[in-house]
Order: sequence, then C-alpha cells, then structure tokens
Amino acid sequence: MSATNRQIRLARRPVGSVQPEDWALVEEPVGEVPEGSFLGRTRYLSLDPAMRGWLDDRPSYLPPVGIGDVMRAGSVVEVVESAHPGFQVGEFVTGTFGVQEYALSDGRGVHKVDPAIAPLPTYLGALGMPGMTAYFGLLEVGALREGETVVVSGAAGAVGSLVGQIAKLKGCRVVGIAGGPDKCAWLTGELGFDAAIDYRTEDVRRALRAHTPDGIDVYFDNVGGEILDAALTRLAMHARVVVCGAISQYNNERPVQGPSNYLSLLVRRARMEGFVVFDHAARYREAAKEMAGWIADGRLTAREHVVEGGLDAFPDTFQMLFSGANTGKLVLRLP
Repeated sequence: MSATNRQIRLARRPVGSVQPEDWALVEEPVGEVPEGSFLGRTRYLSLDPAMRGWLDDRPSYLPPVGIGDVMRAGSVVEVVESAHPGFQVGEFVTGTFGVQEYALSDGRGVHKVDPAIAPLPTYLGALGMPGMTAYFGLLEVGALREGETVVVSGAAGAVGSLVGQIAKLKGCRVVGIAGGPDKCAWLTGELGFDAAIDYRTEDVRRALRAHTPDGIDVYFDNVGGEILDAALTRLAMHARVVVCGAISQYNNERPVQGPSNYLSLLVRRARMEGFVVFDHAARYREAAKEMAGWIADGRLTAREHVVEGGLDAFPDTFQMLFSGANTGKLVLRLP
C-alpha cells in the first residue's frame, strides 16, 4: 500500500510526569503486506494507566518500551489489506498494535470483534482488558462472596467502575472512591454504588469509617499511596486486598510510597495480593461472554470516554489518565 504510517515513539525515558518531549512523531512508508499477514488501520487506541509503567527501565511483568520504539498500546484496527487466510478486508480486530495509524500483523494475539454486538470502543473497555481485569481481580483474586462490603479506589475509571458494578451484581455493598462531585454522583446514580467518597474534598479515613461500619471485606486498589493506607485501617477479619495498580505513584520522582498500615493485615488475618490479568488469559472468552450478557440485559453499564483528534492528540490525551479528566474507559479515536 502506498501510504504513510504515522507513529508515536518513545524519544526518552520520562522522569516524573511524562512531557511532550518524551514522545517523537515519526512517519514511514507502510510498505507491502507479506504472505501470511494483514494490514490494519487503527480506529481506536486504548489509553491505560499501566502504560506509564512501561516507560520505565525497571523489572516488571512486561519489558519496558525501548527508546525509539513505537509506544505499546492496545487498539481496534480495521483490516484494509490481507494476505492472511484468516482475516478478511473490512473485519475489525483487537490486539496490541501500538500507537500508530497502520499496523502489520501475522494474526498472533489478535481477536476478531463484531461492531454489530457492541460498539468498537467497548472492546477496549468492558469487553477488553479493563473488563477482564475487573472480573478476575474481584472474583478470583478477591474471592468475593455475597453480602460482603467492597471498597474500590479509582472507582470512576475503566476498571474501578466495572469492579463496583460486578460487586453489586453479586449482592454486595459497594463504596467507591473517586475525584469530584460529578464522578461520585455517577457512581451512586447510574452505576448503583451504595456510597461514594470524593477524595479531593473529604477526609477519606473518616468517610470510610462512616460508610463501612462493619469493615471492608474486599478492597480493590487502583491508586496506592495514602488511600491504600486509609483502607488498610478499615479491614474486616479475613479481608482481601487486591492490588491492581497504584496510579498515585506512577509519576513519582522519589521511591514508591509503601503502606505504613500493613500490620493491619496481621491483626485482621487478611491477605494482600497483586495480580496481572494476563495470568487469566485462558479464561477471557468465558468472562467476556458473561460480561456481554450483563451489558445486553442492562445490568452493567459500559462507558467509554472517547477523545477525537487523531494521533496528534495522543500526548495530551495520555495526560488525562493522571489528571483525573476521564470518566470510564479512555479511548482515542483515529480518523
């Protein structure tokens, strides 16, 4: 194909918050599609807090993005040219194709999606990695039981909003922690959370005491830092703390702030466990089928915060993850 592929590459490793100079916009020819491959045009890019961790050169569950490499990201692409028998022009697929307008693939790690079943951005949210993260993190790692009290931080984000809804579906009391009155109203209104705490204007420890009189059975942590410490003081006996992320710590220039109240785990005979959603990949289809059913019958709300603007908008859109500007799953639409 005689087209130009525009890409966002990592120009340098950020220190603290990511700066515009940390990215490089590069153009290169698309080139020919070899036998056994297909060419996809990116329609929607997934933006996730975990992407910040991939920029640091330190041990993690995935190798860091290399200097000069295309930024790693999940996306929905439309097949525009194919020399692969399993993929036809006009089909839509998801995969980790990176922040670029075109992507060449041999089909490995790629999943077909149907826009007639759900809007394409939903396959990056409730029916994608955030949905799988919420499902397995809460039900498997959190070992949720009916009637328990669940607290989730980052509750208005892609994962947190789903965690709370799944917990309600399973017959639990749910308290969400989010930033701002609009987000809190969305949680208790449309999503049906029992209570919401605005960490920007409320004393989180005091609010947790008020909303969890019998303690927290499952704390699903997306933010770390001071809010994790506050939640640890409210653990019920045999509580489970699910460590999904620590967005409050990702831009730190100093060492990560660890929990000072960790002895609550001992006193309450509780456990604190981290997980990576990829560990449950063999069961994605099972989870997606159940999640799709909940969406279809109106018991689960999938909300995507879609930003228009194309590849040029990526640096500013990425920053929305850390300013709390998005509600629900953050997605960048490419023309």
